Amino acid sequence: MDRKKVILLVAALFIAAITAFMARSMFTGAAAPQAAAAKPVETGPKVMVATKALPVGTIITADSFRYQPWPKELVEDAYFIEGPGGTSGPDGATASPGVTPEELVGTVVRNAITAGQPITKGSLVKPGDRGFLAAALGPGMRAVTVPVSALTGVAGFVFPGDRVDLVLTQNIAGPGGPPLKVSETILRNMRVLATDQRSTNAVDAEGKTVVRKYKLVTMEATPSIAERITVAQSIGTISLSLRSLADNAAELEQALASGEVNIPEGATAEQEAAIMKKLAQRPVAGKSTYTTGGDVSRFQRSSIPAQTPLAIAAENVRIQRQVQKVVSSQTVRVSRAGAETVVDVSRRQ
Repeated sequence: MDRKKVILLVAALFIAAITAFMARSMFTGAAAPQAAAAKPVETGPKVMVATKALPVGTIITADSFRYQPWPKELVEDAYFIEGPGGTSGPDGATASPGVTPEELVGTVVRNAITAGQPITKGSLVKPGDRGFLAAALGPGMRAVTVPVSALTGVAGFVFPGDRVDLVLTQNIAGPGGPPLKVSETILRNMRVLATDQRSTNAVDAEGKTVVRKYKLVTMEATPSIAERITVAQSIGTISLSLRSLADNAAELEQALASGEVNIPEGATAEQEAAIMKKLAQRPVAGKSTYTTGGDVSRFQRSSIPAQTPLAIAAENVRIQRQVQKVVSSQTVRVSRAGAETVVDVSRRQ
């Protein structure tokens, strides 16, 4: 074989071997390192922001806000900053120092706050501040106070923001027997605004809610319901019945099934949610339930005592005596030719 051809063949085999080795190293070598996700660097202090939309009149709870990193140059003086001290704002001023959740729980939203928006001092009203109760009331609503005791006030386990039913207990007297004892649920789904003059839940050093006795409960009501409560206080004793958080959902489902709630056609999911939320927060009057003494004990009445024949006869005698007394004292003045004469009618009968 020609020497020149041999050299070319060896060179071709050498190049082929190198190419195969490089290809093998490319497919079987170590995988390329993956780039790690860069952790966001906190460039500023943590500012208190709303975790959900807070309309006007909302009572702040512990899950209504959280602290979130915020650019230092955008920090305003009225923001709540996490930590014992404040943080300098863009103009060199010191922002409001941080607060603990216990300090804000029970305050009321005065200006609407959207989700993710920083909470400012001016947007909240603290208990004891002027206009606190007016800010807690919804549009067109009124505040009405009911006296309670440890027995009628659920032993002090009713707190601002809870929902309660009002139960009226009274004794209905009737002739010829003992009074009828009856208890009636007159109002449902009433929102508690304050107990006595406290609009927040008292907490101890460990942050646990302290149960305290109170004598007055202030609730949110419509003008007509406020009138009912005022009249009910003069009729009998009002007791509070604490509602479960799941009661509103169950009653809304019943209202939808019965056709009491009408959702317009073509309404979006947000509009339906707004309608349902508004209905869930309204106090309800009417369709009251009641229990009489006869439902509890066989020795009690279940209806108003009826008048006996003896009582009816006695009432008829009393009426006749009153009529005779009136007739016996009747006189008539007769005028003849300018002369006036008084005639006793009772003597002519």
